[in-house]
Amino acid sequence: EPKSKIAKRPRLPKKNEAKTKKVAAPRSAVARKKSMLNMVSMPFWQDVSLPIAPAEDNRMQLLKPKEEDVGTKLKTLNQKPEVPKKMQINSFQGKNVKSLENDEKPSTSVPVVGNQAKHEKLEEDFASDEPPFKKIKSTTCPEGKPVKNLGGNKVKEEFEMNWDIVQALSEITNVEPWVCANLIRLFREENTIPFIARYRKELINNLEADALREVQQALEELRTVAKKTHTMIQKLKKEGKLSGCLLTALLNCRTLEELDHVTAPYKTGSKGTKAQRAKQLGLEPAALSLLQNPMELNLFSYIRPTTKGLSTIQEVEAGVQHILADIFAKDKDTLDFIRKLCQQRYICIQSALAKVSSKSGNEKDIDKFQLYHEFSCNIKNIHHHQILAINRGENLKILTVKVNIPDGVKNEFCWWCVNERWRPKQFLKPELMRILRNSVEDSYKRLIYPLLCREFRSKLTSDAEKESVMMFGRNLRQLLLTSPVRGRTLMGVDPGYKHGCKLAIISPTSQILHTDVVYLHSGQGFHEAEKIKRLLLRYSCNTVVIGNGTACRETEAYFADLIMKKYFAPLDVVYCIVSEAGASIYSVSPEASKEMPDLDPNLRSAVSIARRVQDPLAELVKIEPKHIGVGMYQHDVSQTLLKATLDSVVEECVSFVGVDINICSEILLRHIAGLNANRAKNIIEWREKNGPFINREQLKEVKGLGPKSFQQCAGFIRFNQEYIKTFCSNKKTELGSHELLTKAGAQGKKKSKPTPCASRQPNPLDQTCIHPESYNIAMTFLSFIGGNANDIGKSDMQQKVNAVIQKEGLEGIAKRLNTTVHTLQLIIDGLTQPEGFDIRTDFDKPDFKRSIVCFEDLSVGTVLTGKVENATPFGVFVDIGVGKAGLIPVRNITEAKLSKVKKKRSLGLGPGERVEVKVLNVDIPRLRITLDLIRVL
Repeated sequence: EPKSKIAKRPRLPKKNEAKTKKVAAPRSAVARKKSMLNMVSMPFWQDVSLPIAPAEDNRMQLLKPKEEDVGTKLKTLNQKPEVPKKMQINSFQGKNVKSLENDEKPSTSVPVVGNQAKHEKLEEDFASDEPPFKKIKSTTCPEGKPVKNLGGNKVKEEFEMNWDIVQALSEITNVEPWVCANLIRLFREENTIPFIARYRKELINNLEADALREVQQALEELRTVAKKTHTMIQKLKKEGKLSGCLLTALLNCRTLEELDHVTAPYKTGSKGTKAQRAKQLGLEPAALSLLQNPMELNLFSYIRPTTKGLSTIQEVEAGVQHILADIFAKDKDTLDFIRKLCQQRYICIQSALAKVSSKSGNEKDIDKFQLYHEFSCNIKNIHHHQILAINRGENLKILTVKVNIPDGVKNEFCWWCVNERWRPKQFLKPELMRILRNSVEDSYKRLIYPLLCREFRSKLTSDAEKESVMMFGRNLRQLLLTSPVRGRTLMGVDPGYKHGCKLAIISPTSQILHTDVVYLHSGQGFHEAEKIKRLLLRYSCNTVVIGNGTACRETEAYFADLIMKKYFAPLDVVYCIVSEAGASIYSVSPEASKEMPDLDPNLRSAVSIARRVQDPLAELVKIEPKHIGVGMYQHDVSQTLLKATLDSVVEECVSFVGVDINICSEILLRHIAGLNANRAKNIIEWREKNGPFINREQLKEVKGLGPKSFQQCAGFIRFNQEYIKTFCSNKKTELGSHELLTKAGAQGKKKSKPTPCASRQPNPLDQTCIHPESYNIAMTFLSFIGGNANDIGKSDMQQKVNAVIQKEGLEGIAKRLNTTVHTLQLIIDGLTQPEGFDIRTDFDKPDFKRSIVCFEDLSVGTVLTGKVENATPFGVFVDIGVGKAGLIPVRNITEAKLSKVKKKRSLGLGPGERVEVKVLNVDIPRLRITLDLIRVL
């Protein structure tokens, strides 16, 4: 079998040459063929009692830098192709024939080689093999954890710097270097975060999606610095200003602030810096002589009475001082010393009310920043939301902000410079010593202190923005993963006064059954109650969903009163309140017009409110994430970073929940990992033209969906097996009647298009989270436990799996199957989870109520249940049903109060969580409620 496949290999590099643009020096076909022959010659299938599939995730390849990417530094890996070395790299004896098929992208699709015919037959039925030209490179790491020192953690970047990108990334993110090296390669190969987080766990040490996003952002920042540095180097080289010292200083820069500081004198300006003007006057030799050879320095020889800047000894001394100050401020050791000094001292950030704003400002705006009129805090202890508030006040010209570095830092720094770092090599005359001291002080005051202030402010702002964006992302994830309410007919209510309350009744399958407008708050309440009762009875609807906008409290009171009086009997009606943030924006969007063309925009918002309870994820992905309203200071942070993070969170949620490709909308499909608007559109068109998808393999027939896209999206796409079986049986009936007509002489020869669809078999594994690259291992595992693919999700399957695990343990089974523990666990989850399993069942459902509590009913010590509305760095806002959210300060949220599940998920508290709280304080005039967290429900 392996030999017959080898014959096809030489064609592969030609097919994929166009795709591998980043590969500089691909391996020769001869070398590839030779290594394949060496591997095949090893009789690895002998003495094996069970068909074994090599690990579907060969992670070792990723840890080992590719020769194409690393270049000359790691050529030694190719120069010694010894058998022991190869065995160390692959960790198995010659099994991975397909790992050499294609240098394009990593995957884990590997054939099962065995001598038992029944196993081969099973694999033919369910593990559909990919065509050779669509294979992706695979590698193996059976141990489940890559060897950390294999070839080092060196990763060659497009722009080389004096620092190693892997080490720098590790220091910034506190992630192990070997994980950073793997992530750099995974991101370079265009793997998506959901795919990496679920199917490449060993390579990333089981990091969560949030951590992956943080690493990705840090990596982009480092690459931006490297790119801008090399652009500046080229520019300075053309202008003839690039010296050896300057080149070293540029290549040492790790942040944009450092780069700006080093390049500031060389930017095009009208006058240039004081040091540049002094150098133009020819004073640079004097400045260098003062440090290197002061005995021979005579400043009077530089005086030129007719030249401005050199006419007096004072002007000459000032010029030398400016040049020395510039040298000191650009020296790496000097800057490292002052930064280290600042870390050990009390550096504080201070804000005060600006004089201009106190006279002419808007009092309302000024009062918003009352906390910061006289504010001071250590930069190590200041909270992220305080930084964002101070920055906003400064931008509005209401506050003035400064960083206060104590004089002790300056004194110690100046002493160290004069006596240690810049101590002259020879005896210095008193007048020259005075120039040196003045130069150090001038350098600190004019150049270094402003640089430190900029660095501190920039670091604080950057960290605050990142935390704000990450908090927004966490809140959004909690909201998107709110458990759906299935099987109910719902009435959505968009409250209003003058224009009435808009109603929309939707079926359990999200179809719009009825829309109407009722005027509950204009004296017609009793008359409208009759209409509402008739609608609820007609459609057997006992659940009302009220939007939390204008007139929400009055509408809630209206329904609660009718429910308490049992007005809707025999129906037992309950209601819940849901956020309507973004509903009005969506109702006038092109997507809403396309989806509900005949409906008034006001009524569309009522439909959206109802659907947010029925399937929050499917409805909320239609709205731009930043309009959902679960963030903090979202307009003050980097909009590019915010959009990228929120889009990534949406992609992660949609992918992990999974979508049924035969019924999902185009909008939902766009957010699956590996897909975009064009691919989603092409999938919908294929579905409309050819009928429903039967299995995942058919995705490869969609235009624009290549091997890489298929690899990224396949694991997140689901198939309803009952629907597929019904469709296939109907197709067979149609084909049978079609054959009879053909035999009778009917003209239908060209209508044989359905035949390919009919020949395709449904694959039970397509309803699981198991990736197609692992189907071979899954089938081997099934045969090992004596299970059947048709029993996936049934209790029998769970019992068989548990029995085998108890007998051999996960690690033993993984070793037997030559795979990793993480991959085996994923396969077990996929086989044992019931059909239609939804990860959102672990999350909280909306809180349905029958009665209402008023603000005045609250008293200190009252225990209530509520739902988290929003989470911020300073606390969590909880809706306790009184019209005003209460605040749980962050100090009251301790780990002991969080359930084990919350801790394990690392989600903490976020929108949608149900909590039990105790009232600590009620401030009626200010409408403020302070709460204490008792427990998470």
